Amino acid sequence: MTLPDGEIIEVPAHSALGPILIYIFAAAAVLGLTLYKIPLTALKVLLRLLFALLFSWGAFIATVFYVPLPLAVAIAIAFGTLWFVVPLVWLHNLLLVLAVSSLGAVFGRFITPWTAMAIILALAVYDFLAVRFRYMLWMADKLSQINALPALIIPKNNSEWNFNLRARKKIIEVDPAEREYSILGGGDIAFPCLLTASVYFAQGWKPAAIIAVLGLVGLVSVYVIQAVFLKGKPMPALPPIAAFTLVGLLII
Repeated sequence: MTLPDGEIIEVPAHSALGPILIYIFAAAAVLGLTLYKIPLTALKVLLRLLFALLFSWGAFIATVFYVPLPLAVAIAIAFGTLWFVVPLVWLHNLLLVLAVSSLGAVFGRFITPWTAMAIILALAVYDFLAVRFRYMLWMADKLSQINALPALIIPKNNSEWNFNLRARKKIIEVDPAEREYSILGGGDIAFPCLLTASVYFAQGWKPAAIIAVLGLVGLVSVYVIQAVFLKGKPMPALPPIAAFTLVGLLII
């Protein structure tokens, strides 16, 4: 395939789906078991360090192609350190978007579009079951208590965007009347980015743009369904996103 800048790259004809899914589900199971067995106080520093490294990596990938390497490294270290010390809501969201979009863009280079789609469909089923049986809510609540929630945190009040997450003991609320934040899982951004990147490397930017737009439509539909039909109750975001991106993949 020839990229817009003229570079010619090889796109994988096949990619292994089984090991990828096994790894993802195993990671979710291990994380849940760890949160259940080990006290949060013992995990807090370790998980926050891992998140700081992830956020630094995302900032590095997002900047290294536009600025000199030493400056990209300095920016990455500064962002990761700042989040670790002062995890403000807006900073958390910014770094999470950089991290998950970078993950999607990097790994999308190495898998085919239909492999990426199969991953999204499988995780959509997992997402539905995890929310239905409250495993996802339980895990998100545990992670939020140690300020290591891999999700976008969207406050109801504009003044809350500059709020320090360390000062908030309770972020996850099931009751819509008591909820001060809306939560969108990082995977709901990362996996559509993965598919978009995979389509871009396989077919070019126009089909990738169609996938990106339909993924965004799927995300908007989540909030419409939640507001109109579920009255604000928690719902899995990946199933609608998977449905719209599947339609996009079938028509490109």
